[in-house]
Amino acid sequence: MFFKLMQPILEVRNLSKSYRIAPASASLREAIARLPGALFSRARPNGTNLFWALSDISFDVSKGETVGLVGRNGAGKTTLLKILSRIADPSSGEVDIYGRTGSLLGIGTGFHPDFTGRENVFLNGVMLGMSRREVQSKFAEIVAFAEIEKFLEMPVKYYSSGMYVRLAFAVAAHFEPEVLILDEVLAVGDAVFQKRCLEKMEQIRRRGSTIIVVSHDLASIQRLCDRALLFEAGRLVEIGEPERVVNSYLKLIQQLPEPSGR
Repeated sequence: MFFKLMQPILEVRNLSKSYRIAPASASLREAIARLPGALFSRARPNGTNLFWALSDISFDVSKGETVGLVGRNGAGKTTLLKILSRIADPSSGEVDIYGRTGSLLGIGTGFHPDFTGRENVFLNGVMLGMSRREVQSKFAEIVAFAEIEKFLEMPVKYYSSGMYVRLAFAVAAHFEPEVLILDEVLAVGDAVFQKRCLEKMEQIRRRGSTIIVVSHDLASIQRLCDRALLFEAGRLVEIGEPERVVNSYLKLIQQLPEPSGR
């Protein structure tokens, strides 16, 4: 069990994220006709046209802690990771991260499809914050972990989804961030790769880095994480030990229909 003994490395305070959606009755032509006025108007959008992906979320994560986010599709988990990774801005609230951050939020995130595997290792590494010398020093290890030696000079647009995620995870994991953010990395790839991912995440933990991970692999959440956070309809409904939170999630999905939103 993880004991919180130090200053948080990540602080989330009253975080909310909304998206404006067109009324269901609006035609495409009507929506386009209103677009210029919407772009230049300073008036607040009608509340009935807002979808709240996150609503007033607050929590802390300590250095060296591994935290799993669980919840149904559309509960707000990926939106939260995008905000933590500085890909999206919150509508309100604050996020503070006291350390360099690496993230893997989707297959091929940060990859250029026409560049080779070799070129994308350097591109992705630099985008994450590594120097070219640092990427070069870890290059052989990254390629070996991703198992793409034979395809290193091939444009990544020809890679399979498994090859994409292996290479993306290898770059992010070898970046040695103080905070590593992962979205469903265990959902792609075979059992052997998933096992290697878990072993690498354990190694990252032992090094003292913090991990924030979204996964529908509940067994891995219970094995890997110190705490889990349960999201439902954009709200943080429970924080606690992984086994307890997973049990709450299983009860929840038995009671409610699957949402249609993201």
